[in-house]
Amino acid sequence: MERGVEWDFEPTLDRIAALLDVLGSPQRAYPVIHIAGTNGKTSTARLTEALLKERNLRVGRFTSPHLTSMRERITVDGEPLSEERFSQVYEEIIPYVELTDAQGPRRIQFFEMLTAMAFAAFADTPVDVAVVEAGMGGSWDATNVADGLVSVITPISLDHMDRLGPDIPSIASEKAGIIKPGTTAVLAQQELAAAEVLMRRAAEVGAVVAREGLEFGVLNREVAIGGQLLTLRGLKGVYDEVYLPLYGAHQASNAVCALAAAEALTGGDDPLDGDLVRQAFAQASSPGRMEVVRRSPTVVLDAAHNPGGMQATLEGLHEAFDFAKVIGVVAVMRDKDVDALLELLEPMLDEIIVTRNSSPRSMSAEELGALAEPLFGEDRVHVVERLDEAIDQGIGLADSEGEFSGTGVLITGSVVTAGDARLLLNADGSR
Repeated sequence: MERGVEWDFEPTLDRIAALLDVLGSPQRAYPVIHIAGTNGKTSTARLTEALLKERNLRVGRFTSPHLTSMRERITVDGEPLSEERFSQVYEEIIPYVELTDAQGPRRIQFFEMLTAMAFAAFADTPVDVAVVEAGMGGSWDATNVADGLVSVITPISLDHMDRLGPDIPSIASEKAGIIKPGTTAVLAQQELAAAEVLMRRAAEVGAVVAREGLEFGVLNREVAIGGQLLTLRGLKGVYDEVYLPLYGAHQASNAVCALAAAEALTGGDDPLDGDLVRQAFAQASSPGRMEVVRRSPTVVLDAAHNPGGMQATLEGLHEAFDFAKVIGVVAVMRDKDVDALLELLEPMLDEIIVTRNSSPRSMSAEELGALAEPLFGEDRVHVVERLDEAIDQGIGLADSEGEFSGTGVLITGSVVTAGDARLLLNADGSR
């Protein structure tokens, strides 16, 4: 049955609310931590899940988009639903979906279907808590039928302007819609224009506000082998000697936001057990985010797809890797701010291989090359139509520099690019 595409939504919660109503409101069967923002949502969700799991809670996590398998989006205790269970949940809710379809002018859409499946699967398990990432925006996102006991707003920057508004205040206003009356809002550091909107929303609904840099924050951060060593100030205590096997200041920020969210959910004034926090974060992962998928030469892949995300990625790459040269393999969606992405990449990359990913929204390699050449110069731009061949060429160029040249390969530009590359490079070890 045709359910439309994920990036096409209309600003209404009527359909998803009607569907969940006939399903018995599964989203109300457990407390929810709801996460919105432009960048860092999935990493923050995974880090929050890690903390809650370490407290022996059964955790449901709903994130999007996926890297390689749709089942990644709905996990219980850190594991994606099995193929059998995923199909079973679909079959269980489809009669109710068809009933809802019959009531309105437009059928339940793709993302609404997945959201309903996640809420239903979590209620059926049952989970102790659900960590739910908004798909796009906040107020009108299908996930906003849940009332998050804790809401987390990660850094807001320009993205999806055609859907969410032309500027930071407009986008922040849409994201702020997940902050509900009488709950706790955990706010990552924001541009002033975004912070003002979020604070206004919190005041309007009587939410308790916890702001990174004020009520909580990263006190100290040192680069360590395979990640970083942190001292974190949460809402209820200070946690030192916290090893995080993820790169970049943005991941430290995601970690402390996850910590504040977990503390807010538990209630009371006592801090979390320090060993629990250290153990949870030491085991954390965020596939496709500054992920090393090969050594000699080192290949890093990252899902950055907007200027804010790319800036954070490049700062993390510069800090964590002592590359003398960097070869970029880049594929982007044509509806993104491609010029801004290329401008950010140009000072970091010695050569750029432009290509396309598997999405129908991908910009063609030829078109991306035409945009890159005026910035990089013809000699630094290589146009390769297929991603697998582009990756091979990137690794080949790095190899040709010699084993001890310090040349690395960065594969980036889109979540789909990162997912495709993980599959091609067998990053999950599945075959």
